[in-house]
Amino acid sequence: MHMSKSKNIFTGKVLTLNVDTVTLPNGVTIDLEIVRHPGAAAVVPLKDNGMVVLIKQLRHAAGGFIYEIPAGKLDRGEDPLHCAARELEEEIGYVAGRLERLTSILTAPGFTDEVIHIYKATGLTAGRQQLDRDEILEVLEISLEEAIKMIEAGTIRDAKTIVGLQLVSRGR
Repeated sequence: MHMSKSKNIFTGKVLTLNVDTVTLPNGVTIDLEIVRHPGAAAVVPLKDNGMVVLIKQLRHAAGGFIYEIPAGKLDRGEDPLHCAARELEEEIGYVAGRLERLTSILTAPGFTDEVIHIYKATGLTAGRQQLDRDEILEVLEISLEEAIKMIEAGTIRDAKTIVGLQLVSRGR
């Protein structure tokens, strides 16, 4: 694939929208709308007693409250591990004794380059929750087994959360 030009349409606080002119391997040239995103880190907080800590967060784009694992956008040049540790404490008030990388996922590769790096946090101790002004959320602890049932029931629909919980439940 060969890109001949990229035109910036919009640059916001979180993302950039470009129209890229691309020549495909079959010789066809097309314009693609691409959302450029700095990426994010997400964490499955697993307590010693087998409970996971989730958040029920207001997401305007999703039309209301959804269940998620703690996550946040990477600062420019930030190590995803550092971001994961920061979001864990800021969103749910825990510090991890150990953070293990589970995987990295492409969120919507048809139109964005966003990658979310997913970690498992264990050895949790109390830190200090510090929500941003725009974070409306409630913290809840449920068993990992119950979280998997919520995925199966369609109650948990967030992709990064589903991937993280399923990997942890399979012993990753």
